[in-house]
Amino acid sequence: MNTLKAEKREMSVKAKKLRKEGFIVGNLVGRDIKDSIPLKIEEKEAAKFMKQNKKGSHITLEIGDEKIDALFKDMGYDAMKKEITFMDFQNLVADEKVHATTQIVLLNEETVPGIVEQELEEVDYKAYPADLVETIEIDLSKYNIGDSIHVKDLPMAKNDKITISTSFDALICHIAEPSSNVAEDEEAEEE
Repeated sequence: MNTLKAEKREMSVKAKKLRKEGFIVGNLVGRDIKDSIPLKIEEKEAAKFMKQNKKGSHITLEIGDEKIDALFKDMGYDAMKKEITFMDFQNLVADEKVHATTQIVLLNEETVPGIVEQELEEVDYKAYPADLVETIEIDLSKYNIGDSIHVKDLPMAKNDKITISTSFDALICHIAEPSSNVAEDEEAEEE
């Protein structure tokens, strides 16, 4: 489990000023937290964290001397400035199910004889902290042209401890036959 260092933020200091000083603002919420805890996170620390984690990651949030078991819930990103604008976290309690989102990663796509058409990139679900899923990895080398993979086909769909919010019939991906036009276009490019 990855750790992210943060500091409690003084609300008298505006977010814009903190961003100029190299910080990202954030919030920690949870059942055992009366009011949300405003946070500030060093921009470099957040960028490093984002290379290893995605929305829905189970992490340790280090605020001063305190270590908090948390779920990375959400983030804001300014595409024009190419920077993270905020990060939100949820305090995890062992006996409480939390809403989470996990990313779908397709493996060995290059081994598939057809064209992979991915329709769904993440799955929403509810689980206890011990049952959180970091990512869903689907090995496409086991599939052929014409095969489809749905949410109901995932191992987590058969886990009684996880309640999936995304429709069981939702299509994750389909392996289509390459069209003859694509093959003809490639041949024309070679000439």
